[in-house]
Amino acid sequence: MDFTIKKYEELIDALIAADYSFQTFSEFIKKPQKKTVILRHDVDLKPNNSLTFAKIQAKRNIKGVYYFRSVKKSFKPHIMRKINKLNHEIGYHYECLALKKGNEAEAIKKFKEDLHEFRQIASIETICMHGSPMSRYDSKDLWKSYTYADFDIIGEPYFDVNFKKVMYITDTGRSWNNKKISIRDKVETPFDNNFRHTDDIIQALSLGNLPDQIMINFHPQRWTSNPIFWFQELFFQNLKNMIKKIIIYKSKFTSNKVT
Repeated sequence: MDFTIKKYEELIDALIAADYSFQTFSEFIKKPQKKTVILRHDVDLKPNNSLTFAKIQAKRNIKGVYYFRSVKKSFKPHIMRKINKLNHEIGYHYECLALKKGNEAEAIKKFKEDLHEFRQIASIETICMHGSPMSRYDSKDLWKSYTYADFDIIGEPYFDVNFKKVMYITDTGRSWNNKKISIRDKVETPFDNNFRHTDDIIQALSLGNLPDQIMINFHPQRWTSNPIFWFQELFFQNLKNMIKKIIIYKSKFTSNKVT
């Protein structure tokens, strides 16, 4: 079975065996190492799953970055503090423009307020956009009018990583780099990431077929060893993927109609 805790541990161990170093995103921005992996975790919901991931990494003396949303189902200060104490980076998974329905003034106000609240828990140096696939608004567009550096933010993955050099792998949609179901979690890259299963990534690591710098994006709520939760997540994610395919199709149809 894929997307289990056991399979996650196997992937982490394969990265260690392949002699990758592990950096938080803020560390990578400041001083990227030659052969390194950034373990990025988008904590959309079920933050306890992220704590499990954080403990797995801490047990192996490695670290990653965890981006929490400001909504109740993600924002859990006691869990954020526990993860931070395990030597992981805490970041802000912002979705202000989507939540404020495109109102930039209200969105930047919420960004500032949320960031202040996050900084009562941990030092926040980096942020990362939450895709909000059901919203027509892309929260990254907020930075067309504002600058996150003005808030002492040093990096945002979608703007501050050269993905022509850094391979990007994401489990969005409970699959790997599936562009057919990814609305916003995608990047321009020359790398051919035709991974169907986690084992494909593990095999590529064992053969030395991956580049020296990698960012892997996990959504920990999708990973579980509980059979009931595993099939529940499979069912609801497949349903969500069908909806996202319709959204992507309509978007392409509208775009073609305009041109």
